[in-house]
Amino acid sequence: MFSSSSFTLEKLIDVAISLGGRIVAALVIFIVGRFLISLINRVVAKVLAKRKVDAGVQSFTKSLVNILLMILLIVAIVSKLGIETTSFAALLASAGVAVGLALSGNLQNFAGGLIILVLRPFKVGDFIECQGVSGSVREIQIFHTILTTPDNKVVFIPNGSLSGGTIVNYSKEDTRRVDWVVGVEYGSDFDKVESTVRSVLAKDKRILQAPAPYIALSTLNSSSVDVVIRAWVKSGDYWDVCHNFNKQVYATFNEVGIGFPFPQLTVHQAKE
Repeated sequence: MFSSSSFTLEKLIDVAISLGGRIVAALVIFIVGRFLISLINRVVAKVLAKRKVDAGVQSFTKSLVNILLMILLIVAIVSKLGIETTSFAALLASAGVAVGLALSGNLQNFAGGLIILVLRPFKVGDFIECQGVSGSVREIQIFHTILTTPDNKVVFIPNGSLSGGTIVNYSKEDTRRVDWVVGVEYGSDFDKVESTVRSVLAKDKRILQAPAPYIALSTLNSSSVDVVIRAWVKSGDYWDVCHNFNKQVYATFNEVGIGFPFPQLTVHQAKE
C-alpha cells in the first residue's frame, strides 16, 4: 500500500514538474515572441517608409504581417504546451469552416482591401465620398478603410462594400471646377453684371485662366434672373475660392448698384 502510494505521488510530482516546465517555456516563448513581433513590425515599417511605399499599402501590410506573426506565436506556444500540432491544426481546420461561414463578411472585406490596393481608386490623404460618407482617407486596413470627416469624426467603412460601391474621389485630379449661380433683379443690365463678375474673378489669382471662366444667363425665374458662373481652380483651393467669391460678389454688387432679388407678393384689393 505504502509503495503504491509513494509511486503515485512520485508520478504526480514528475507530471507537475514536466507541466510546470512546459508552462514556463511557453511563457518564455510568449515574452520573446512578443518582443520579436514588435521588433519585426518596426523593421517592416521602416523598410516600407524608406522605400516610400504608398501609405495605404504600408498600413495594410503592417496589419497583415502583425496578424500572421501572432498566429505563428500561438501555434508555437500550443506546441510547447504539449498539444499535438496536427490535432491542433485539424481542430483549427474544422473550426475554421464554421468560423469562415460566420466571418464570410470579413473575408469579403479582406478581398475588398486587396482590390483597393491593386486598383487604387484612392490613396491615404485623398478626400472621397462613399457609402453616404465624405472624408479624408486616414488608413487602409485589411478589413476596413478609416475616414476622417471634416467635423473630425472617425468612420470605419468595410472594404467589401467600399470596393463594390460607388466612390467619388475629389483629390484624384489636380484641378476642379467651381460652379456658382447668382440671382439678380429683373431689369438689371446683363452686360454690367457680366463685366462685374469678370472683374471679381480676375482679382483672385487662384482662379485659373485656362480653361477660361464661363459666364452665362441661365434661368429666368419667377423673381430673379439667374446667372451661372464656372471657373477652374486647383483642387486644394476649391472651398476657399468658392466662399471668397460669394463674399466678394455680394460686396461688389452692392457697390455698383446691382440688386439681389427677394420674393415679393403683390396684393390687389378688390373695389367694393
